[in-house]
Amino acid sequence: MNSSFWKGKRVFITGHTGFKGSWLSIWLQHLGSVLTGYSLEPPTTPSLFKLAKVSDGMNSVEGDVRDSDALKVSLLESKPEIVIHMAAAQPLVRESYQRPVDTFETNILGTVNLFEAVRVCSSVQAIVNITTDKCYENKEWIWGYREHEAIGGRDPYSASKACAELVSSAYRESFFESEATRVALATARAGNVIGGGDWAKDRLMTDLIYAFTKGKPLQIRNPNAIRPWQHVLEPLRGYLMLAERLYDKGSSFAEAWNFGPKDEDVKPVSWLVEYLSKFWNDSTEWKIQLGDHPHEANHLKLDISKANSRLGWVPQINLEKALQMTAEWSIQVSRGADARTTTMKQIISYQKNIQSLHGN
Repeated sequence: MNSSFWKGKRVFITGHTGFKGSWLSIWLQHLGSVLTGYSLEPPTTPSLFKLAKVSDGMNSVEGDVRDSDALKVSLLESKPEIVIHMAAAQPLVRESYQRPVDTFETNILGTVNLFEAVRVCSSVQAIVNITTDKCYENKEWIWGYREHEAIGGRDPYSASKACAELVSSAYRESFFESEATRVALATARAGNVIGGGDWAKDRLMTDLIYAFTKGKPLQIRNPNAIRPWQHVLEPLRGYLMLAERLYDKGSSFAEAWNFGPKDEDVKPVSWLVEYLSKFWNDSTEWKIQLGDHPHEANHLKLDISKANSRLGWVPQINLEKALQMTAEWSIQVSRGADARTTTMKQIISYQKNIQSLHGN
């Protein structure tokens, strides 16, 4: 990642009020980007976006990606060079069963609306469309999915993100690779991200921290479910590195990319619960949540060899460190620390560690 690349770059982010969008917005502000965000109000209360006053360092526009006219106006006015599309109806499999229409409209038509706006915005040179690791047709096998594997989805969220991948491929081949447009478009698929400031319901870390801080019993739906856990800064660095390559190299990087943890950090839910319990020095007990639950994948893992070999991206934070960073952020903010300052400290520390490892 070339930090100096981002100074003065005009960047347009959809979904900047969400958990990942807030972390990315703060990071890009730190790097000196000229930033415009387009999104609905933060999806949770409290939210990192409001606690960290993310809007203070950028042009923040409240809008729905399903509103094609408003989205187009905002994009044209901001004249971005790079677009990072993170807006989603909501990032949860379980909630997509309750809101299937919103999920499909936002994740599919919202993506179409953005691409249509880009087609008439001559300043855009690169787009990174953030989808999900759940876009793969899950076969419950033990090895990682590679970018050319079949996509699909049993639940509305996974299926809608698989469709967003197809939309991206269609627009890339039909419009963005033409001489008239020449926009480099890639998709990015990350694992299960964790980090401070995520208050979305039905998130494992959110439930864990709530149980620890409130002294409540913790209920787990599927303790044996295996997921590719990673700190939020890891895939965000991947997105930024990918955007740099798209901007500098164009279509040679315009394809799908996985950003996940190393194999040893793909762990079952029960492992996270037990590790964080010891770190927190807490005696909170957990038990399996009874009742019927919508289908969710039991085993999910990403193959990240392409990002490693072609982008030079490799995870730098192991799972233990990621959990510690998440817990420390939560403890400090709960005790009155400023959320923006706490977030910035972790970003700067992470960035310095990366620079020292690579000698720049």
